[in-house]
Amino acid sequence: MFARLIGGHEKELYNNFVNNAEKCHFLQSYEWGELKKKTGWEPIRIIIEDDQDQVAASMQILKRKLPIMGKSIFYAPRGPVLDFNNQNLIKELMKKLKSIARQHNAVFLKIDPDISIEEAHVVNTFEKFGFRQKQKGKNFEGVQPRFVFRLDIDRDEDAILASFESKTRYNIRLAQRKGVEIIKDCDLEHLKIFYDILKVTAERDNYMIRAFSYYEDIWDIFIQKGLAKLFMAKYQDQYIAGAISFVFGDKTWYIYGASSNEHRNVMPNYLVQWEMIRWAKEMGCRIYDFRGVSGDFNPDNPLYGLYRFKKGFNGDLVEFVGEYDYLYSPLFYRLRDIGEPLYKSLRLTLLKVKGKKQKPGRQEELADG
Repeated sequence: MFARLIGGHEKELYNNFVNNAEKCHFLQSYEWGELKKKTGWEPIRIIIEDDQDQVAASMQILKRKLPIMGKSIFYAPRGPVLDFNNQNLIKELMKKLKSIARQHNAVFLKIDPDISIEEAHVVNTFEKFGFRQKQKGKNFEGVQPRFVFRLDIDRDEDAILASFESKTRYNIRLAQRKGVEIIKDCDLEHLKIFYDILKVTAERDNYMIRAFSYYEDIWDIFIQKGLAKLFMAKYQDQYIAGAISFVFGDKTWYIYGASSNEHRNVMPNYLVQWEMIRWAKEMGCRIYDFRGVSGDFNPDNPLYGLYRFKKGFNGDLVEFVGEYDYLYSPLFYRLRDIGEPLYKSLRLTLLKVKGKKQKPGRQEELADG
C-alpha cells in the first residue's frame, strides 16, 4: 500500500476511482479542483494504491495561502474518498498528509466527508487519528450544508412523481398547464440571462454571488464536458427562472438556482426541478441531491421556505457528521479561530453599511471554501 501525489496526466485514473466510489462527490472531482484553482485555491490530489497497483483511496485537497509567515490551510470538500472502516488506508493517508502539510506549511486540514450521522461509528475513527470536531449550527454556518435532501430516483418516473407531496405535484402540473417551457439545450447567451436573473434573486433574498466569470468557468469546465447542465424556464417569451445541476458518478446535485420577480405564480421552479430530476435519470443516476436546507424546522426561521420547497419532493433528509479539523500548528490554528469571527463581524458590518442585511447563514456559494 502506497500513497502518492498524482499529476495532470493521471486525471482519468483519479476520476475513474472517485466516479465509481460509493461516496463519490463532484466536489472531489478533478474538475472541481480546476475550477477552484481559478479562485485562488491550489488543488493537491492524493491516491493510495494497493499491492496490485489499484487505486484504493483518494483525496483532493484545496490549499489556500494565508497572509502570515508563509502559512496555508488545507480543505478537502466532501473528502476523503475511501473505506472508513479500513484503518490501514486511513493510517497511510495520514502519514502522507503529514509530509505534505510540512512541505506546504499547513496550519490545519479541514474535512467534511460524505458521511451521515447514521454512520456515527466513523466519528470514533476520526478522533482516533487526531481529528477534532467543529461544532456548527443548524443553518448554513459550515462550509458545506450539514442537512440535505436526497431523492431516490432509481425507479420509474411515474413512481417518483407519485411520491411527491400533493402540493408539489399540483405546482408542477400548474406550470405545465400555464405553458412554462423548460429550455435544456442552453448556450452562453442563456448563461448570461441566468446570471441576470441570479442577480435579481440575490438582491431579493439578500445574499452575495460571484462575478459572471465564475459561471463562465463552470460552463467551460463542467457544462461543456457534460458534467453539469443549465436549465432555463421560459414563460410568454420571457425567461423567468433557471438552475444548474452537476452530475458525477451515480448522483446529481442541484447547486445554483435563480428566479425572477415576475410570474412567480406560474411555479417555474417546480417544473425546473422536475426536468432536472428527469435528466438525472437519463444520465443513469440513482440519487438526486437537492443540497442544503436548515436543520431548524421552525416556520419562523428565515430559511424555512427553502426547507418547505425541497421537502415537497419527499426526499430523505440526511444529516452529515459535519466538519473535522486536524491541527498541524495549534498556535496558528488558535489565532485563526480568534480572527475568523472578527472577519465575519467586519464583513457583516460592511454589508449593513452598504444597505444589505444578509440572512442568517444564507450564501450562494455553499460548495465553496
